[in-house]
Amino acid sequence: MNDAQPPAPRRRRLTDGAALPVLPDCCNLGTVARVLLPLNVALVLVALVAAPDIRSVPAAAMRAGAVANPVALLSLLAFCFARRIVNGWPRPAQWAAALALPSMLAFAVAVFVGWVQDGNRSLPDLLLGAFYTVPLTAAITWLIAEFLRLRLVSLQPSQAEGRLQALQARIRPHFLFNSLNTVIGLMRSDPRQAERTLENLADLFRVFMKDSRELVPLDDEVLLCKEYLTIEKLRLTDRLEVHWDLGAMPGDALLPSLLLQPLVENAVHHGIEPRTEPGEVRIRISRNSDRVRVEIMNPLPDAPPVRSGNHMALSNVRERLALTFDVEGQLETQAEDGLFRVVVQFPYRKERRRRDVRRTFDPDR
Repeated sequence: MNDAQPPAPRRRRLTDGAALPVLPDCCNLGTVARVLLPLNVALVLVALVAAPDIRSVPAAAMRAGAVANPVALLSLLAFCFARRIVNGWPRPAQWAAALALPSMLAFAVAVFVGWVQDGNRSLPDLLLGAFYTVPLTAAITWLIAEFLRLRLVSLQPSQAEGRLQALQARIRPHFLFNSLNTVIGLMRSDPRQAERTLENLADLFRVFMKDSRELVPLDDEVLLCKEYLTIEKLRLTDRLEVHWDLGAMPGDALLPSLLLQPLVENAVHHGIEPRTEPGEVRIRISRNSDRVRVEIMNPLPDAPPVRSGNHMALSNVRERLALTFDVEGQLETQAEDGLFRVVVQFPYRKERRRRDVRRTFDPDR
């Protein structure tokens, strides 16, 4: 009789409890800056200590940078393409790849730079001089990887707090009560419409209860926004008009769940509800090269509100963009010509495998 327990299922996502990967996201400009800037500062400090006099410091820093910067750039480029593969390996293998690749590049670059600077040196001397760069590069790589890992660990409480804030902001009592009142009003006049509204409301709250740190396809997020607007359209009737411009939308682009819906809700809450005449919310989503651009516009109220909002939705979305995409995620606002415009931009990262079956929006389901 075999009493051995079956192995525990592998945890593939951070939100499921998986360990942080060894390699950071080297395709991100913020990561590149966090590697190159401290590295060059360290080279200058080392040159200050090692140089015999102050006049030789620039030359010493340039000689060190001639090896360190090409190695760092080539390593970041290689890790950018290899990260998805390497991070699926066992952890010792991840560390082996993370340390071996920069070390081998440093050895090769050091041999080449030594040959260019002093072509009269013999090959054994070049190889021996370049060999000393291997342990130094491995140590520097370990320090940088640990620094970036600890930075991600320090952001975990912020992500958890951001999820709680997102959940609290999403389940607004006035939206829930208004939706239920709308359903009650439809029960007698249009039972089928009341049933569809409850189905949309259930879909919304099902997503609200999920972990908002998970990345979802853009077309799923758009579907969620459409379901929300369908409910609000029943309540606001002709006062709410919605125009979608999705001809150039990359539906497989990944973004954090519940990133766009609070912005759409903001547009309805602040741009349509205070008005007595009809107003239009315009949503345009497009892709420009390797970036996704989302633009949401709503009319400004005729009179300024008695009490200005606390901008919770905008601040929350801006923080979540920074946590997910670092400096490559941007949110900008502008108020002019009677319109309030929100522009969200983030890098285009698509699904590894596009699902065969996707939910599609059916307003008459």
